Amino acid sequence: MSRLMLLPIIAVLAIGLSSLEAIEQFGLSALPLAILIGMIWGHFDHRPLSNSDTRVTLFCQQRLLRSGIVLFGFSLSMEQIFAVGWQALLLDALMICTIFSLGTWIGVRVFKLHRDVAILTSVGSAICGAAAVLATESVLKPKQQHVSVAIATVVLFGTLAMFSYPLIYQFSGMSEQAFGIYIGSTVHEVAQAVAAGEAISGETLQTAVVVKLIRVMMLAPFILLLSSHLSRTANDTSGRNIIIPWFVLGFIAATGINSLVALPEPLLNLLKLASQFCLALAMAALGLQTRWHTIKQAGPKPLILALILFLMLIFGGYFLNLLLITA
Repeated sequence: MSRLMLLPIIAVLAIGLSSLEAIEQFGLSALPLAILIGMIWGHFDHRPLSNSDTRVTLFCQQRLLRSGIVLFGFSLSMEQIFAVGWQALLLDALMICTIFSLGTWIGVRVFKLHRDVAILTSVGSAICGAAAVLATESVLKPKQQHVSVAIATVVLFGTLAMFSYPLIYQFSGMSEQAFGIYIGSTVHEVAQAVAAGEAISGETLQTAVVVKLIRVMMLAPFILLLSSHLSRTANDTSGRNIIIPWFVLGFIAATGINSLVALPEPLLNLLKLASQFCLALAMAALGLQTRWHTIKQAGPKPLILALILFLMLIFGGYFLNLLLITA
């Protein structure tokens, strides 16, 4: 079956299953279900992908994910964005600086990894997963194998986080809004933050997306600083392309429109459904692309580094959230 047919089927199946009472009691919403079904299908489907299947998968993972996030902006208001406060902005900056700096140092000095592997793995954990890895690739010009290793670790531990956070919430003692800030400031990928937040509540989802997108917006200045640093250390004066996450501006614009204009309820419901379908397609594509053999090929050291960063995000992020948000 072609990906053009398979991905919508998985997305619709996930959305349908998530509405069943037997599934709801396990806290599984449409997005985690979509990635789970995709992972199971991908594990048993070993056929080589055609060029069209590859294009469809990448389109869902990238374009539809961003479209879904932009459409999700119509369910938020500027008041909700400002409600997260300056503490969330500071929290995101602290998490990025800490995870990237310590991850790179541990990777290079302790595990003796290639510098590019350490940087790519750390930046993927610190900012926004595979998107941050690919953006940093434009600066480092690493081997493709190093990029694949970093993305594999991000997908593995980001997926683990996506399913872990709803369980952590039961013992966290945090409010739904505070836990949304915790998710947004610590989960690897935008899509994984969306899925984890949705599994808890609508308020958690909204807050998680806002805080996560603040982290995404920090990608552009981070890449500029990294590019400048590498240029100085390597005496490199060549121009480097900087990838700016423009979809974040679309998200802000959609939120602004929803804040200023009273959109009809049927239109808002349609936009919400379109957002959910786009995000479910992106989750299904991500699940289909998650293969254990790719992760095994990375070897133990990158996986151990990614595990350390994962634990730092969970525990370090939890205590920083308690200090800055719930104090």
